[in-house]
Amino acid sequence: MLEDKDFIKSCDVPGPTKEAIRAIIIYKSGVTSDDKVVDCGCGTGGITCEFSQRAREVIAIDTNPEAIEMTSKNLEKFGLKDNVTLINDNGANALKDIDDVDIAIVGGSGRELENILDIVHEKLNSKGRIIITAILVDTKVEAINKLKDLGYNPKIMEVNVSNGRVLDRGIMMISENPIAIITAKKR
Repeated sequence: MLEDKDFIKSCDVPGPTKEAIRAIIIYKSGVTSDDKVVDCGCGTGGITCEFSQRAREVIAIDTNPEAIEMTSKNLEKFGLKDNVTLINDNGANALKDIDDVDIAIVGGSGRELENILDIVHEKLNSKGRIIITAILVDTKVEAINKLKDLGYNPKIMEVNVSNGRVLDRGIMMISENPIAIITAKKR
């Protein structure tokens, strides 16, 4: 796993997704070296970088040109550009031109989550997997309901990682942002 401290960051671009969260996403995805992965809403590229080390092909999408630039810089820093395509567009537009997806990760949807999930559903191969990360309760509910409507049996896990800081009189645990990881497999 790449360490959080090693990523190039920007206050204008969210991310990277915390290392412990990336580890869970990698595990839950069941990614193999044969997989084609789409990272919709790539931010600074934390998830893109992790999957590029494990998958055959990764397509990273973000509407923010600064996010694409930041992801590109992080891929370059870690020497991971060979199997990654970067697309500066909204998820729904970009996904229309992508076929035969094994794993779709949706971390940013620009308020188009249902539309993106409709398109992802069409583009996933027969054993495809969807992973959605969500911090807003509304997004969690929307994702679960849409996946159920599409015939999936979604699972949801709420993750809250806390790191310790040693003080003179003890250890203080500092919580990082809680996030839900929603997973579903095509049936």
